[in-house]
Amino acid sequence: MHTMPERTYTTVTRTQGANRALKDGSVRPRTFAFAFEEVDPLIAAFRRMVRGREFDICELSITTYVTARRFGKRITALPIFIVRGFHHGAILYNTKAGITSPKDLEGKRVGVNRGYTVTTGVWARGVLHAEYGVDLSRVTWMLSGDEHVEEFVPPPNVIPIAPGKTIAQMLIEGEIVAAIGVDVDHPDVAPLIPGAFEAGLRALRERGEYPINHLIVVKDEHLAAQPDLAGELFEVFTEAKRRYVADLAAGRIAKPTATDELHRRVMDVTGDPLPFGIEPNRTNLETLIGHAVTQGIIPHRVPVEELFA
Repeated sequence: MHTMPERTYTTVTRTQGANRALKDGSVRPRTFAFAFEEVDPLIAAFRRMVRGREFDICELSITTYVTARRFGKRITALPIFIVRGFHHGAILYNTKAGITSPKDLEGKRVGVNRGYTVTTGVWARGVLHAEYGVDLSRVTWMLSGDEHVEEFVPPPNVIPIAPGKTIAQMLIEGEIVAAIGVDVDHPDVAPLIPGAFEAGLRALRERGEYPINHLIVVKDEHLAAQPDLAGELFEVFTEAKRRYVADLAAGRIAKPTATDELHRRVMDVTGDPLPFGIEPNRTNLETLIGHAVTQGIIPHRVPVEELFA
């Protein structure tokens, strides 16, 4: 009896605690092999995946995925949520701009790093709207880049910055009063929401809010041709994550990163710093879909189940 040739899938996922066992080969799938490709920066892979479907399996930002699905891209996500974080700290403001609370952003211009559909921007605007009552449609959002999904047209209150300018410089000079997703080290620039990390943990404790940034997507034709593929991918990613969480809990990580530190703090609250699957994440997925509708990224709510294999 001859064995079938081993299938190999080109795969992009940035090396991190939760997938290290897959990248180093200590956890392997049974019926196929990963052919890992490194793409730096990772966001370049996001663009290549939604525009040209260049990889078989790819880590992708969740809002880019939701947008890609809206425009019929033939990729489907698995509920493997490999990157998460809190975004209260992603909003900086110019302290000389007369802003005393988030509500003061209404009627003003606010920068957004890269595109309007960038996930950090979506979650950060969600915080402004849901926690601080900011009317997002009354803010002019200034973008420094374009969208991963070419077909997406942002709402009319979203405009690009002028060529040759940068969000950081505009923020320092007060041309915009605040910005999302940029690093600026300047005496006149400070976080809009004080104690941001603690605010994120509080949202987790009180409402279970733990924003999802990245998930794993697969080309539709592979899922169709290989009915076990989705389940097997879920299994191996879960096993790799389980090993990482065990190492984290036992203090076996030699040089913990900021991400490891975040996961450790979340573990103290929830026990699992990276829950996979639809059910444990339903509330966060519903919240994200709600933000995408409110922010004009998708026209109406989609059922959570429709997004996943």
